[in-house]
Amino acid sequence: METVQNIKQRFEIIGNDPKLNRAIEKAIQVAPTDISVLVAGESGVGKENIPRIIHSLSHRKHGKYIAVNCGAIPEGTIDSELFGHEKGAFTGATGTREGYFEVADGGTIFLDEVGELPLTTQVRLLRVLENGEFIKVGSSQVQKTNVRIVAATNVNLFDAIEKGKFREDLYYRLSTVDIVLPPLRNRKEDIHLLFRKFAADFAHKYKMPPLKLEDPAIHVLQKFRWSGNIRQLRNVAEQISVLETSRDISVLTLQSYLPQEGSNLPSVIKDKKETDFSTERDILYKVLFDMKSDLYDLKKLTLELMKNGTGKAQEINPNLIQKIYGSKDAESEIAYEEQPRNTALSGQQNEDDFDENDNYLFAETVEEEEVLKLEQKEIELIKKSLEKNKGKRKAAADELGISERTLYRKIKQFDL
Repeated sequence: METVQNIKQRFEIIGNDPKLNRAIEKAIQVAPTDISVLVAGESGVGKENIPRIIHSLSHRKHGKYIAVNCGAIPEGTIDSELFGHEKGAFTGATGTREGYFEVADGGTIFLDEVGELPLTTQVRLLRVLENGEFIKVGSSQVQKTNVRIVAATNVNLFDAIEKGKFREDLYYRLSTVDIVLPPLRNRKEDIHLLFRKFAADFAHKYKMPPLKLEDPAIHVLQKFRWSGNIRQLRNVAEQISVLETSRDISVLTLQSYLPQEGSNLPSVIKDKKETDFSTERDILYKVLFDMKSDLYDLKKLTLELMKNGTGKAQEINPNLIQKIYGSKDAESEIAYEEQPRNTALSGQQNEDDFDENDNYLFAETVEEEEVLKLEQKEIELIKKSLEKNKGKRKAAADELGISERTLYRKIKQFDL
């Protein structure tokens, strides 16, 4: 049986943290079986190593190993990617296509970011886990597959279950064995080891002497939060290797490459969001419902003003007036708005000429115009977010409160 140390050397895993060693031990123990495994951990901790270890030590090691990033595949095509499709199943399906579950028969499939799967795809995946059956898109024929599924996620699936975005039965099917990888900030003794490994790799790649950190710089390196984990540490090591002429790195030099601590709080920012929009349907519904409510209030108040005048309207709807105008001086503001309607010089209808049907027609027209402007506002919002985040789709999607897959579809839809 393989030892933890042998596996680390084989897969170039650096570190001696007890939690890391325990995760590798569990991967070694579970590899000879066919049970499903769920790998959990923050983005950038190296979750992709665990399914590779499991596959290489299993009886399926001579079969195919396919890694699928569920968050990178558009929602409309993910079923086709995973399960295949028949010719003519949808526009552009010019031929029959084999899905990953058909191609990897007898092997292992790694589903990364499994929490991003649409609910309809989750139902299909549950059927594969239960009895090894699936149906291609556009087909009625049930097919069998014999694959081992290892899934990974960097989100809290219990929260996703509570929000109705992940099936509870699928979670328990996937997590027969849980393997949790610790974040880099909890592996302080491993941080300098990893930095030295990356520095040596880049020195060889760029044909230059390796970096050497001064003792105070090592302390700063270990104290830093590393919200991007190993991936962020590697990027910092590469930047310093390329840009610095001196190979001895001081504290000041190192700190110039580290972002400010205030920018390393993604969880706090996330908690401040009242609503988590996962699809464009959610955000459109939210905007439309808010707009409809505002228009209804405005139509109601306008009707009262045109029928009864300022004083009567204020007696009937004081709270509504305060909500719309947001001012203690609402009476004077309403009187000012009402003045043109009661002045002969304005050329508009007075109260005696008022027709309630005309008022509703006017209100409906306003509502239609506002809805038509919604798409343009959405385009402007996406453009501004992309410009602000220098074209980085993931950062822009987080800022907009939608998934990266949804943002990708919007970019294609609006040709941005």
